[in-house]
Amino acid sequence: MVQYLYPVLFALFIWWFSTGLILYLDGLPKRTIRWSMLGATSLLALAVVGLVAIRSDMTVMGAYIGFASGIVIWGWHEITFLMGLVTGPNKGPCPADCRGWRRFITATRTLIYHEIALFVTAIALIAITWDAANQVGTWTFVILWVMRLSTKLNVFLGVPNITESFLPEQLHHLKSYFSRRPMNLLFPVSVTASTGTAIALAAAASNAAAGPAEAAGFTFLATLMTLAVLEHWFLVLPIPVENLWRWGMRSHAVAEPDKIPRPHARHPKETNADMGATLLNPTKSQV
Repeated sequence: MVQYLYPVLFALFIWWFSTGLILYLDGLPKRTIRWSMLGATSLLALAVVGLVAIRSDMTVMGAYIGFASGIVIWGWHEITFLMGLVTGPNKGPCPADCRGWRRFITATRTLIYHEIALFVTAIALIAITWDAANQVGTWTFVILWVMRLSTKLNVFLGVPNITESFLPEQLHHLKSYFSRRPMNLLFPVSVTASTGTAIALAAAASNAAAGPAEAAGFTFLATLMTLAVLEHWFLVLPIPVENLWRWGMRSHAVAEPDKIPRPHARHPKETNADMGATLLNPTKSQV
């Protein structure tokens, strides 16, 4: 039982902590982006090295390293996207008259560079671990990629519960591409297919013929897929998801120093009445 419990707890912690950390970093002032990217890129390099090093490592530790490496590589892409560094050629909101395929194409242009980067990375990881004994890291990344793409499509087509507060200021224009609907036709397909995959992975982990390393690896993947299914249900259930990462959202509520309004300097001839009128009517010309 312990051989399943520890991987589940590790996956849950990594999922919760990495999500909160990324949210926190993306909410910091823009002057911190270079330092965040320096730290993230350093971790990315370690993750790639680790993934290559454990290609043939069929131990429980190898499964842990592979899973963590896949999460770090995915996290690097999430940071570059949410910080607005790798998005798409379209930087503006959706036009009011945009409908149908034109709306889909316009929305795609807001993040196509990010999607291409994810696709290229997935192909590279598959190539690196092709015929390798340990492919936990590669499948971790692939699951995250496919399930996030499913989430994006469902949010585009329409769901009732959208966590717009997770978007940093530089990506607020993406809100105009979201749709609020009770349900869309893709959602039940996404949930059914992902639930079936999670069950299959859990069955593989509990297979009596699986060794400790295989059991740990499949447990990581089954837990990750289950969390992805849960995130899909968050889209339709009235659950305050933000509470899970309230600590990571604190940076979003802090105004940047250069955006904090400075007190208006009082003119020598300005009376107290004038000051009161200005406070009650902020659009009044201040000279």
